[in-house]
Amino acid sequence: MDAIYTAAATANGREGRAVSSDGRLDLALAMPQALGGDGNGTNPEQLFAAGYAACFASALGLVGRQSRVDTSEVSVTAEVSIGKDGAGFGLAVVLRVELPEALADGSGELLVKQAHEVCPYSRATRGNIPVELVVE
Repeated sequence: MDAIYTAAATANGREGRAVSSDGRLDLALAMPQALGGDGNGTNPEQLFAAGYAACFASALGLVGRQSRVDTSEVSVTAEVSIGKDGAGFGLAVVLRVELPEALADGSGELLVKQAHEVCPYSRATRGNIPVELVVE
């Protein structure tokens, strides 16, 4: 891969801070209540969900433009779950893609599948964690 852009962030654990190298991201981290924490901060799963949702929406825009289809009304919600997986922990993702009525004829589902092929997050997770696509 020939890198076009590199983002860098530093964190000091689930109960600390995460700060990007340019300082635009600077937030408190906290263990979610479901994992025994107080939940008074964000967590890696939320950050991953936000990144994946944004990236997938961008990939939908790309395949939409290539197909000359307006995807400006599409909304993507990523649900990232963490749980026990053997001796450690694992992740699972559900991508909920809300399509406008204009894409309810099946063309929207095709675009979602195409976006899943080109989205960098989808490519990175393929074969590593379960990712479910739900078209609404």
